[in-house]
Amino acid sequence: MTAGRRLAAALTVAAAIGQATLARAASCSFDSVTGVSFGSYHVFNGSATDSTGQVVYECNGGAHNITIDLSKGNAGSYSPRYMLNGSEQLNYNLYLDAARTQIWGDTTGGTSHYGPIDPPNATPVTVTIYGRVPAGADVSAGAYSDTITVTINY
Repeated sequence: MTAGRRLAAALTVAAAIGQATLARAASCSFDSVTGVSFGSYHVFNGSATDSTGQVVYECNGGAHNITIDLSKGNAGSYSPRYMLNGSEQLNYNLYLDAARTQIWGDTTGGTSHYGPIDPPNATPVTVTIYGRVPAGADVSAGAYSDTITVTINY
């Protein structure tokens, strides 16, 4: 955990919420958070199902060395995260990179977080969230979801 302030928002597999913070001293806010929506997952498809979402944030000139963490969601660990349909689980994960090799978390359990970075003053910054459902999951038809908390530390 870093010293300073933290701002959290919810990232849902299909929707998200943004919040604002106090102005003046160092501050950051979420302009928008777009959830990762995987659409239809086909159990007999031999390829992973990939999708993206995004976080758009903005900080003033007093915010330095910011980081952004993602929570575990439904899961007790980062690898794997899982969406639920009732009690049935569909594994997935969220990544910092398009190659989907760096699990986005809070630096625990082998995860990484976005940053630290000194953001530009009063300029929206868009960060892509890369998601993947691995191939080969044998799950029932239905809607699966998870809610992830997005936290900006500054």
